[in-house]
Amino acid sequence: MDHNNILGVVLAGGKSQRFGEDKSQVKLGDKLLIDYILSEILDEFNEVLVVSNNLINFKESEKISLIKDFRKDLGPLGGVLTAMKWVKDNNKNYKWISTFPADTPFFKNQILKVFLKKINIDEGKLFFIKSNNTRHNIFGIWSIDLIDKLEEDLTRGERKVEFWANSVGVKNIEMEFDNKDPFFNINTKEDLKKAIEILEND
Repeated sequence: MDHNNILGVVLAGGKSQRFGEDKSQVKLGDKLLIDYILSEILDEFNEVLVVSNNLINFKESEKISLIKDFRKDLGPLGGVLTAMKWVKDNNKNYKWISTFPADTPFFKNQILKVFLKKINIDEGKLFFIKSNNTRHNIFGIWSIDLIDKLEEDLTRGERKVEFWANSVGVKNIEMEFDNKDPFFNINTKEDLKKAIEILEND
C-alpha cells in the first residue's frame, strides 16, 4: 500500500468505565499509555489523528492532531466515522484510515509494516489483523469509500464493530506470534498490573 494514502488514527474516545479514569493518560513505566502506540506508528504516516473527547496529553509532534468525536456515545465505529469526516472536511487526499486503540502498549512497528505489506487493496475495503485465532477489530485499514454506509448504519443504531465489519465483508490478515501477546490491552487496573509485570520482566 502507498503509505501516503493512509491516515493513522488512534481511537481514544472510550469512556474507560472498567478502568475508572481515562486510561490513555495512565503512566506505564515512564510513559503515558497512549504514547506507546503513538511511538510505534508515527513514522509510518504523514499524519496521525487522535480521537478523544477529553483534552488529553500525548507526545508532542507536528504530525499529530487531536479531535473530538463528531457525536458522542457511538463507540469505536463513531471514532472511525469521525476520522473519515475529518479527511473529507479538510480536503485531505487520504484513501484509507489505519486504526489503533490507545491501550495496547506492546504492539510494535514491525507488525504494522507486515500488516500493510500483506494487504491487497483490490481484495476489499476493510482489513483487520487476525492472530492466534483472534481477530483484532480495532487494528484495521478502512477505505474512505465506506463513509456513507458507515454513517447510514450508525444512524440506524449499529454500534458493534464485529457485526458491521462482517456485513461489509472484512478481510482478515493472518499473523502468528509465539511470545508475549502484542495485542494485550489494558481495560482494568488488574490489566495495568499485568502490563507492569510484563515490562519489568522484559
